[in-house]
Formats: sequence, C-alpha cells, structure tokens
Amino acid sequence: MTLILASQSASRRAMLEAAGIAFEAMAPGVDEDAAKEALRAEGVDARSLADALAELKATKLSQRHPAALVLGADQTLALDDGTMLDKPASREDAAAHLRLLSGRTHRLLSAAVICEAGRPVWRHVGIAKLTVRSLSESFIAAYLDAEWPAVGGCVGCYRVEGRGVQLFARIEGDHFTIMGLPLVALCDFLRARGILAE
Repeated sequence: MTLILASQSASRRAMLEAAGIAFEAMAPGVDEDAAKEALRAEGVDARSLADALAELKATKLSQRHPAALVLGADQTLALDDGTMLDKPASREDAAAHLRLLSGRTHRLLSAAVICEAGRPVWRHVGIAKLTVRSLSESFIAAYLDAEWPAVGGCVGCYRVEGRGVQLFARIEGDHFTIMGLPLVALCDFLRARGILAE
C-alpha cells in the first residue's frame, strides 16, 4: 500500500526519508489560511486546530487517492496564556514573535492524521513544552541575521535542530514532535498496517 504525505514540508519529508519510510509527497490543495481563520472564529484551541487542519489535508487528498494511506500533518504553537502564533510574515514579525516568546513557556502541538478512502483511520497529537530563555535585543538581531529568511516557514521562528536550540532554557518532549511530526507514534501505526516491518 502506498503512503502519501499531504504536504510539501521539507522537514516532514526529510524525517520520513531518514526513518526509511517509503512515501510520495503531494500538495493537498487546501486553503490553509481560510480553514485556520474559520476554525479560530469557532474558538477552537491549539490542539483541536492542529488536529482539524491535519485531517482536512489528509481527507482532501485521500478522496483523490482512495487506495492509499494519506498522511496529513499540522503544527500549532500556544503560549502559556493560550495565545497562538502563526509563521512570521516578515523579519519584523519574527522579531516580535521572539520578543513575545522570550522568558516564557510555550507548547508545540504536532498533529498527524491518516485517511484511507476519504476517512480518518488514525490520529495522534504530540505535545512538546519549551521554555525560551530571556533574549536580548542584540541576540534577536544577530539570530535573525543568521537565520532569516530560513525560519520564516517555522512557527516560533526556530529550527531546534540548528541554531534555534540557542533560544531555549528547557525543552520537554520528543525531537520529532518539535520538528512537526509525531514520528514514533506514526511508525507504530505503519507497523500495525504492515507498511513497516515488525
């Protein structure tokens, strides 16, 4: 059976490739911004938002490829007061996000949903808790000099597998969840379905 990743995310593709999981990647053809806006208008929390967006991507592509397992994924960032951050729109926006994260704890929620024949058959939401140390203005400027625009596609403005690790005082949760895919739980499901060896 074919596994299709309903995403063009380079980091998710790299994780699956490094894990030795055979897959095809396809764009899901979903207006993510419109869906996110509608869900937020309904007042959904960060976990429900990530889960709903992952399901939307997987379902849409699964309807076009009913014989495959289609994996949708999404990630949200919620501050300790429930405020959610999106990917930064500009370098100035990234600096504002880093100021907001500075000295605070936030949660990254990485949802994965697999659909078959247009219906969800598996879902998992991984949660990581990260505490950003107090960041000086000079550090933020130097960090963005080195990392912008690469972190423009990252919620929270960091790649924890690179220079972004310097932002943190404490990290709780698994590396894969932080990078955007709860890979250990996904591997369990793929073994149960015979896609990965027991």
